[in-house]
Amino acid sequence: MEVSNLLKYLIVIVCVLLSVAILLQNRSGGLGVIFGGTGGGEFYRSKRGIEKFLYNSTIILAIILVFLSIGLAIVDV
Repeated sequence: MEVSNLLKYLIVIVCVLLSVAILLQNRSGGLGVIFGGTGGGEFYRSKRGIEKFLYNSTIILAIILVFLSIGLAIVDV
């Protein structure tokens, strides 16, 4: 398997994971509202548990995607 093909497959996998991580984040009320909790009355709250994990995962996956794309551009030259 060539390096460029491997990078292309990795880019597709990272894109799917990044899309899932973004779609699972709920901007208005957090994950508690999605699973039946109440979302009213909270002005400021910190990210906890899975929300923090999804937030950090989104950043890490975006950075990985940038480096994979740059690597693919260098390899395909």
